[in-house]
Parts: sequence; C-alpha cells; structure tokens
Amino acid sequence: AKGQEMEDHYVGSIPSRVLAYMQDVEQRLFALGIPAHTRHNEVAPGQFEIAPVYEDVNIATDHNMLTMEVMRRTARRHGYVCLLHEKPFAGVNGSGKHNNWSLCDSDGHNLLNPGETPMKNAQFLVFLAAVLRAVHKHGINLRLGIIGASNDHRLGANEAPPAVLSVYLGDSLSAIIRAIAYGKEAAGGCSEPLQIGVSVLPNIPRDLSDRNRTSPFAFTGNKFEFRALGSSQNIATANISLNAAMACALDDIASMLEAELAQGTPLNAAIQSLLAKLFAEHMPIVFDGNGYSDEWLAEAEKRGLPNLKDTVAALAHYSDKDVMAVFERHGVLSPREMLSRQEILLENYTHSVSIEGHTALKLGRTRILPVALAYQTRLAKAASSAAALVDDAAEEKAYFVRVREQVRGLMSALDTLEAAVNGDFGGTALARAAYARDTVLPAMNACRNHADALECLCASHDWPLPSYAELLWLH
Repeated sequence: AKGQEMEDHYVGSIPSRVLAYMQDVEQRLFALGIPAHTRHNEVAPGQFEIAPVYEDVNIATDHNMLTMEVMRRTARRHGYVCLLHEKPFAGVNGSGKHNNWSLCDSDGHNLLNPGETPMKNAQFLVFLAAVLRAVHKHGINLRLGIIGASNDHRLGANEAPPAVLSVYLGDSLSAIIRAIAYGKEAAGGCSEPLQIGVSVLPNIPRDLSDRNRTSPFAFTGNKFEFRALGSSQNIATANISLNAAMACALDDIASMLEAELAQGTPLNAAIQSLLAKLFAEHMPIVFDGNGYSDEWLAEAEKRGLPNLKDTVAALAHYSDKDVMAVFERHGVLSPREMLSRQEILLENYTHSVSIEGHTALKLGRTRILPVALAYQTRLAKAASSAAALVDDAAEEKAYFVRVREQVRGLMSALDTLEAAVNGDFGGTALARAAYARDTVLPAMNACRNHADALECLCASHDWPLPSYAELLWLH
C-alpha cells in the first residue's frame, strides 16, 4: 500500500545491505578507472542513485556502459537484481539518467560558464543562443536520442520530463535574454535594455536552481542537464544527437556573424544585433513552468514544438530531410546509415514489445490464471456452504462475483493478447512497430489491469508472483 507518498525513503539513510552493495560497486568501478562520487536514495522505494565525475563524452559513454554491467553483476553477488528498466512498477518513479552536458574550448575552459567579466559573458550568451537554436530547430533529433519501448512508459510523469522538449533557464537568465531580445519592457526588473560588449553588460548571476524536474533540458549553473534519457539506454545516442545539433547551430551563428563583419559592422554591434535576433527567434523553446500540465501541452502546440509521444512516432521522422541533414551536414552519419538505423530501431521496438507480450501471455496463462481459477472455485464452495447454513449469504456471493468478473476479464484479455502477438504485424518496419504500439501494448495493459485486481482479491499465500511489498521494501 505504501509507495513514495511519504518521501521518507528519499531523505532516509541507505539501508546497510544496499550500502554494502553500493560500496562494492564503487570499489569495482575504481579498479576500472571509473570515478563515482555520489550515492544516495532516490524517490521510489528500492531506487538508488550513483553519479560519476565529469569526463570527455567518449570516455564517459564507455564508462557508463561498464557501470551498468558492474551494477548488474555485483547485484547478483549480494542477492539482488539490478533493474535498469525505465518503468518496472506502476505508481512510483521510473529510472533514468541525467546527462550533464557542457562544451569546453581546447584549453579546457567551460564555454557555458557565465563567468565574471562582461567579455566572457558575451561569449557565454553566444553559446547559450546556440543551445537554444539547437534544441529549437533540431528538437526531433534530440527526441531520437531518448527513444525506447521502456522509456515511453516513463516520460511525462513522476519527475521524468515530458516528450515535448523545452529549455529551462531559471528566472534570472530568462529575464536577461528577454531583455536582450525585446528591450526593457521584457527585462523583468532591468531598468534599460542590456548591451553586449565590454562596456555595460552586467555580471550574469549564476542560477544553480534545477528543481524544475519537469524540464527535459535544464540549465544548472554552468551546464545543461538532459533529463529524458532512460536508465537502460546507451548515452552515446543522445550525445551524438545533441552534439550534431549544436554543431549545426554554431555553424549557422558563425556564418551570420561573419556576414555582418564582412559588411564592416563592429564586433560588439554585430553580436548585439545577432543575439537579439536569435533570442527572439528561439524564445518559444524556453519554458520554466510545469511541463506536466495540459496547459503547457496546448501552449507547446501553439509554439510549434513537436510532441512525439512515443518511440514509433519519433522514429517515423528519422528519414525527414531536415532531420537527416543534421547528421549529414558534418559527416556524422550518411543517409544510408540513417535509414539503416531507422529500420533497426523500429525492429528493436517491435521485438521488445512482442517479447514482452509473449511473456505476459505466458505468465497470465500458466501462473496467474490457474491460481485465480482455483481461488474462484474455493470461493464458490465457501459461498455455497454459507448459503446452506444461513439464509443471508449475499456478502460471500458478492465477493465470489467480484473475483469471477476479474477472472473472466483476464481470460478474455489473454485471448485478445494471444491474437495480437500472433497477428499480422504488417509489411514495413514502421507498420510492424505501429502494430506493436497500437495493438500489442493495449492488449498487455488490459491483462495487467485484471491481474493487478486479482492480486488484491486472491489470498496472498496463493499468489504465484512476488508482491510490490516484497519487491520494493525488503532491503
């Protein structure tokens, strides 16, 4: 009955047995040269977090894959199973990765650090404008970096960001870019429009606020945090998409700036004019409010932001010319490679959902239904005995009817699921994936609803599967 409502797990100490496991994981990671420096409870019961030290993205990607493998193998030595499925349980938080991303120059200076001097701030604002342009113009590319059948269950609730991509900047930084774009009327307290250059640009306050957990792409002081990645995902895909989109945005900005300078415009004036134009153009991607609200979904549609709710909807756009151009422009992927990846990812989705469907069918038919039928038979006998002893046995009969309705519902749902997983998935990879999403998934969910109801009606000592309490709370 208890989930994460009290949040006592989140703020509590790590259970001793879990702590022993996490310490063992860290020691094995250190032996592999992987620096982990944070461990703590997460929101959901049975959920914990580990964080590595920042590294170059290629190294970080390899280390992230090794970390997942170490976590799985070490868990078995401690009598655990490490679940990296994004949404293994209903009603509690799923699991994801927060991809902390920034850019550095060849000397190691963070280009997304606001800095303390006006000149550095001007540099920061140019790169900030590039980030906004990358996410705004190439949001579908970023959405393709977070696809997955299991991540679809997670996005949009319980501290997981929605599928609509937006950028959170915080109040102070949002006010500054509005002042640059629109003047003092939008400055939110600034007495005059901000000027770019070495003369009057004030220090940009470093806003460390990142508590808007509904934002998929949040600025957190000197970096951005891409929060939509799933816990089982390879982070390379998201970072390839992000870096390719950023490269295109920087290329665009460099071309615009060079064109202004070629006409004799002074550097500071060119930057001032360009930033005002860029911030105004890409302001629709900036959103600091509640990403879960229906109002935001309606507003995002007005702003022209794509809402690709699931993996199939996102992958259908992989072959769009403007999406392919992002990867092709700087030789990241060729058109043939992209079309190949599209087909492979669609097939992976179809197979994943199909395997889950067959698994659900087998569990329902061989584990849950026999127990439920046996329990129903016992209830029928009990109701008959009660009726023979007393005239009023309505309660016993009503309980039997409740169980029988769910048993019948499960039997019917299993038949529907069997027809779905054995049905005609279609010809093309996209058609097969759409069939899995539109036919197999709903059939699985229907089975799950009846199974969950029966778990709450049948005797616990008869139930053949572990309960939530056993899975989540026995540390």
